[in-house]
Amino acid sequence: MTHFNISRRKFISNGTIALSGFALAGLPSIAFGKYDQEVKIGLVGCGQRGAGVASIIKTLPGMDLIAYCDIVDAHLKPMKQYSKMGSPGFYKNYQEMLRNKDIDAVYIATPLNLHYQMVVDALDAGKHVYVEKTMTYSIPEALDLVNRMKGKDLVLQVGHQYRYYAMYHKIKQIIDDNWLGTVTHIESQYNRNSDWRRPIIDPKLERQVNWRMYREYSGGVMAELAAHQIDIVNWMLNDHPLSVVAMGGINFWKDGRETNDNVRAIYEYTNGVKSSVTSILSNQHNSYEIKVLGSKATLVIKRDSAMIYPEPVKKVLGIVDGVTGATIEAVKPGQGVPVVFHSPDGKNLDPTAYAFMSFADCIRNGKKPGSNVLTGRDTAIAVHMGNAAADTGNMQFWKPEYLKSNQ
Repeated sequence: MTHFNISRRKFISNGTIALSGFALAGLPSIAFGKYDQEVKIGLVGCGQRGAGVASIIKTLPGMDLIAYCDIVDAHLKPMKQYSKMGSPGFYKNYQEMLRNKDIDAVYIATPLNLHYQMVVDALDAGKHVYVEKTMTYSIPEALDLVNRMKGKDLVLQVGHQYRYYAMYHKIKQIIDDNWLGTVTHIESQYNRNSDWRRPIIDPKLERQVNWRMYREYSGGVMAELAAHQIDIVNWMLNDHPLSVVAMGGINFWKDGRETNDNVRAIYEYTNGVKSSVTSILSNQHNSYEIKVLGSKATLVIKRDSAMIYPEPVKKVLGIVDGVTGATIEAVKPGQGVPVVFHSPDGKNLDPTAYAFMSFADCIRNGKKPGSNVLTGRDTAIAVHMGNAAADTGNMQFWKPEYLKSNQ
């Protein structure tokens, strides 16, 4: 029989990790209610993601969408429904929208290649910015945004919304408190079984609507899917990758696309920690998953749940909770222990809702967002290192000058 020697305080009788009472360090405390200052937002990019987030913003107090910008008329037409009051403005040119003095902040949900210039122009116009991940299309752009933010009394938040999800704050505590022992490997996957195409009304708009599949606009599955998990790993390890090897290709969806339909990368972090990332578009079994492998236990993270699988050890007599010679059989071999988590407000909303609530709170109170220009830079660099490794077949290395922008 195997046993897991551990204090009774860490388990409750039904085998659930008793963490729900722990304070979630770093998770923004956000109150729902009335606000004297309503944050007025202009949305650039009203496609699937932009419209989806607009439907979330509509439900949140203290903010309102008052302007929309998109080059596709069909994207603009349904957007009025997401504004709470008055008649929103509609624009085809985002620079014209930036001249609207009523707009406090801009949400950018455009193709990746447009992020950098739009962020720069919005900041120059005195607007706070929430930009979707990945922060920039290239490494030099990411470094430049860090420099541009120095001395600015503006908020720049990057759309890595899982940094605002209570589950991941709980998971970070588990790792930081050494519940897993020494973490040596992390295995992530973000897979789908779809061609990734969006319906188009006019064939001339193919590249604009299905921009994720064309290198002129996109970093492919690394930038659009794997980026989420790369950001999480950076955060969990309080680190950035030192090097990466990768392979990828267009091996299933041979339909004229230019970005890979599959990629697998292995990043190395400090102390030899290896983190593998896989993203494919031809199979979605266990679609979203992160496994954190430690010397004491494995943590398996799904989209909205997490389980700990303790490593089996031989029965060893010792002192447990002050009882000499006692051991506790916490779980049966191979049986996972659920991680319990709750959002501080008890609402358990979509992580994007908490990300935008925090964005508005940072604007009102001059705070620095959890997903900021520095964390966004590190994830963007890691994404582009991974793509470069897959494209060239050569290992890519983190360069010391990447951190000079911190100074």
